[in-house]
Amino acid sequence: MNRYVLIVAGGKGLRMGGELPKQFLSIGGKPVLMRTLEVFYGCDPEIQIILVLPRNQQEYWERLCREFHFSLRYAMADGGETRFHSVKNGLALVETPALVGVHDGVRPFVSPEVIARCYELAAEKKAVVPVVRVVETLRRLSRDDSVTVKRDDYRLVQTPQVFDAKLLKKAYEQTYTPHFTDDASVVEALGESVFLTAGNRENIKITTPFDLKIAVALMQSCSI
Repeated sequence: MNRYVLIVAGGKGLRMGGELPKQFLSIGGKPVLMRTLEVFYGCDPEIQIILVLPRNQQEYWERLCREFHFSLRYAMADGGETRFHSVKNGLALVETPALVGVHDGVRPFVSPEVIARCYELAAEKKAVVPVVRVVETLRRLSRDDSVTVKRDDYRLVQTPQVFDAKLLKKAYEQTYTPHFTDDASVVEALGESVFLTAGNRENIKITTPFDLKIAVALMQSCSI
């Protein structure tokens, strides 16, 4: 079965405190976004990559590709007003039957093992999400107080989230609501269940200056 991955990169870099969108920041001498695409290509050279990028960033990205002699094969879709609309735009380029993953462009440290497992499971489970355990104490806030909750009852969600493409396309025919925080939440709104599998803790989402420091440290210990 054909495999696709939508690499969604619509960040504006606001939490980084700078003008350069976070997906274009450099780690180890190469833009984050390039490293993310390379991980998927390295895991499966036959995977069909669809890069979803705001139209006003595409010229800059193409300039970076020339500068870094980046020649991996991919298709381009325009980013939308929200992540939901960006994914919907990318899905328009996906032909069924297929498996399709959706991955954050600023998660370059996802492991090949996690990628492979998510696609393998999605062939049977239809909707698969990688997660990691919560290691810190959690408190639930109320209007006047807070209370400790059992962290074993919670998981931190990562990407790629991988689905049967027909199912995901149907899910994205729904009207957008702010409750759609990721692709799993969109699929669940159809009444479908989502299967959880182990992610890898290094698979951080680079959104703040602190995250960038962690990424540099990971570069020193990971071969990416």
